[in-house]
Amino acid sequence: MRWALVKVSLAVTVMVVFAFAVPLGLVVKEMARDRAFSNAERRAAGLAPVLAITTDRDELDKAVATTEDGAAGRLAIHVPAAEPGGTALEIGTRRADPAELAATRTLGRASIAEVPGGFALLQPTALSNAQVAVVELFVPEGEVSNGVATAWLVLAGVGIALIVGSVAVADRLGVRMVQPAQRLAGAAHDLGEGKLGARVPEEGPPELKSAAVAFNSMADQVVQLLANERELAADLSHRLRTPLTVLRLNAASLGSGPAAEQTRAAVEQLEREVDIIIRTAREAKPQTQATGPGAGCDAAEVVRERMEFWSALAEDEGRRVRVAGVERPVRIPVARPELVAALDALLGNVFRHTPEGTAFSIDVHNGDDAVIVLVSDAGAGIADPAAALARGAGSGRDGSTGLGLDIVRRMAESTGGDVRIGHSVLGGTEVRIWISLDGRGTGAGGSGGRRGRRRKA
Repeated sequence: MRWALVKVSLAVTVMVVFAFAVPLGLVVKEMARDRAFSNAERRAAGLAPVLAITTDRDELDKAVATTEDGAAGRLAIHVPAAEPGGTALEIGTRRADPAELAATRTLGRASIAEVPGGFALLQPTALSNAQVAVVELFVPEGEVSNGVATAWLVLAGVGIALIVGSVAVADRLGVRMVQPAQRLAGAAHDLGEGKLGARVPEEGPPELKSAAVAFNSMADQVVQLLANERELAADLSHRLRTPLTVLRLNAASLGSGPAAEQTRAAVEQLEREVDIIIRTAREAKPQTQATGPGAGCDAAEVVRERMEFWSALAEDEGRRVRVAGVERPVRIPVARPELVAALDALLGNVFRHTPEGTAFSIDVHNGDDAVIVLVSDAGAGIADPAAALARGAGSGRDGSTGLGLDIVRRMAESTGGDVRIGHSVLGGTEVRIWISLDGRGTGAGGSGGRRGRRRKA
């Protein structure tokens, strides 16, 4: 569109310049010609008083010699014979043909004849004996075209300036129209790839500005719909998964017998069905990272809220609980429902996979470029952390659905962070969640150097 507008502007401007410059150049040329011959007529008419008084050669020679044109050899006088059979008088150098001189005497008005090197102005003058003499003034070609080349150069310069100016203006107008369209297309492409924070500046021509407003409104609606979906998945996790954990623990204390086995089997079947529902909802989500100014949540507040929920169950099972690093607000670029789902998944794993009475803790470390959340327990630990992370990627081996770690991994990687499993200071498992604050990391390798230095410290 931009280059098309430039081409159209160039074509129109060139046509306009030619339409005005060519006729104007011809007018300038004609004006220079008229000016040259008008001056020549005025100089030739200066000899008319002399011819009216005398036709004596000596007097005429003196009169011709006193003029600038006569001294330069460009002035001639043709006086016809006074009597039939007499001798005609010619003073100066004749350049015009005799036929042209005769035609000028007959017409009785000035005429112009082309001669080598220029033009000859033939000016008839009446004598006292009723005859007509002709004053011939040579006008060089350079005098006729004097100033024409300069005028044409000026016209050409003005025309080129107009063309360059119109192209520059058309290019700026094209950029003003094309850039908003390109930004709109780029934002639409980003939104199609799942970058929900893509927005378009609402600027440019009215039509493109209206399109940008409509696009931003559509993107906001898409984000709202996906946020509702995330809230639904989190709600399922809170309302179904957590009570199922309590039910599973209670079922384990029923002892043996057909009824107890059927109850445990039913609880396990119900957990599998809930896992399938939640996994299906999460796989439909393009991302979990919060977008837009001020998006995200306070990790410290979320940790305190979830620990109030889990502390009641921990007290029933005799588990010691420790929470640290939540005294001050800790902002992270993660939507609140996502962090809640991740914490519930990890704490639910602690209650499911460690015996009653096992202590656990949550520590929040706030750094300049990242926030680290540590969930530790005093259980038996994980023999193969790599396999556990593989289950977190969704393999579902070894009797585990892998859903809990999958929720945590998605949440961390959406910020450019990652998840690591190691040994805790309590003697069991430690799940380290690295949440990047600047978004420059990409999974485990995005900020590896900086991350490694901080862990060693």
